[in-house]
Amino acid sequence: MITAWLLAACVGTPVSRPDATATASPSAAPTDRPVTTPTPVPTPTLVPQPADKPPVSFARADFARGTAVGVTGTGPITLAASALTGGSYDDPFGARGIAFQSGSWTSEWTPVAFAFDGLVASWNAETPAGTWIKVEMQARGAGRETKFFTMITWASGDGDIHRTSTSGQQDGDGDVNIDTFVRAKGAAPVDAYRLRVTLYQKQTTTASPSVRMLAAMTSAAFKYEIPSLFSGPPVQLQVPPFSQETHAGEFPEYDGGGEAWCSPTSTSMVVAFHGAGPTPDQLEAFPGDKYDDPQVDYAARYTYDWNYKGAGNWPANVAYATRFGLDGFVTRLRSLSEAQRFLNASIPLVASINGALPGFLLGTTNGHLLVIRGFDANGDVITNDPAVKTDEEARKVYRRADFERVWLGGSAGIVYVIYPRGRPLPPNVAGLPPNW
Repeated sequence: MITAWLLAACVGTPVSRPDATATASPSAAPTDRPVTTPTPVPTPTLVPQPADKPPVSFARADFARGTAVGVTGTGPITLAASALTGGSYDDPFGARGIAFQSGSWTSEWTPVAFAFDGLVASWNAETPAGTWIKVEMQARGAGRETKFFTMITWASGDGDIHRTSTSGQQDGDGDVNIDTFVRAKGAAPVDAYRLRVTLYQKQTTTASPSVRMLAAMTSAAFKYEIPSLFSGPPVQLQVPPFSQETHAGEFPEYDGGGEAWCSPTSTSMVVAFHGAGPTPDQLEAFPGDKYDDPQVDYAARYTYDWNYKGAGNWPANVAYATRFGLDGFVTRLRSLSEAQRFLNASIPLVASINGALPGFLLGTTNGHLLVIRGFDANGDVITNDPAVKTDEEARKVYRRADFERVWLGGSAGIVYVIYPRGRPLPPNVAGLPPNW
């Protein structure tokens, strides 16, 4: 029996949060103040959570409902022509006093079928030059509402602000560990949440951010029986192989490549599989023509979280991928059988592992990302593992039980689901809360 706990890390990147001084300065926007609302009615009937199954749930926000102030649309949402709020933003890693106008959208309360311990938000958005967004969450349970916790201040580029998670948010209800809200051990249970996204534009531009998807995955700890059964058939997707190790020492300002770049390397492999990615002109501008697999360097720069001081922020990697005509989100899967549903639909997965893995280049990891690309006839996991010395070595097969111990037992089944925009996803498992 293995108990899986929440962890967001990548080899070579810090597991603990950076210094709390690296926080975004509060703006003058009234959306930064706590908001309370009555319970919405009616709420949808929840699929009950079986006691013998991993508790995980995923829901997309409905932009046609909720509360909008200074934004318009039902998906995507953009800034409106009026009712905007003025203020200024102090980038903790750059310019101070950036004058902006903003609007916000707050979801209705989303009930969860179990008391959850953690939440990871996902978003698909466009942020033209001069714009950015902030994503927040608020939980509810046991007769109280938590404060709003900031999940990310995000822009697809880095010319106006530095994308950043926010440290120093801990209180009696919980904290945000880079990309994951974690309920405090002594806190009362929570069983509902809502999301808020604030759209910003510099006062010197008329461009607007565009948010087409906002979602959250909630989960709680669970003991897994390993190994799981495999019912076939074998499958293997032709995902191009990239090595993180060939980039060791490149761009120290983005955490220096090598073992620190498992996440952007894995993300780049999946993006390339779908025939997407940065254009030749973008790669010529950065990183230039001196690098092998330059799309990995590009991804490291544009997934980099300046507070985390690394490129391993889970939803920031997915948000990066969705710049290229793709959709995506972060969730937890309950088993490799669920993963196989995606592989059968030609959707490879980026998986987060943690622990000792026989055959892994470094033997053990305190957090690593790799690509699940298939299953062989024995049900063992065919991966593109970026922790190899050359691209050609990336295809590696790990025994099913060994992989599950570091995936389900390490990150509780975290995956990046990245797929062509509009492609149907496989059906959720009947009788369980949907987790995609």
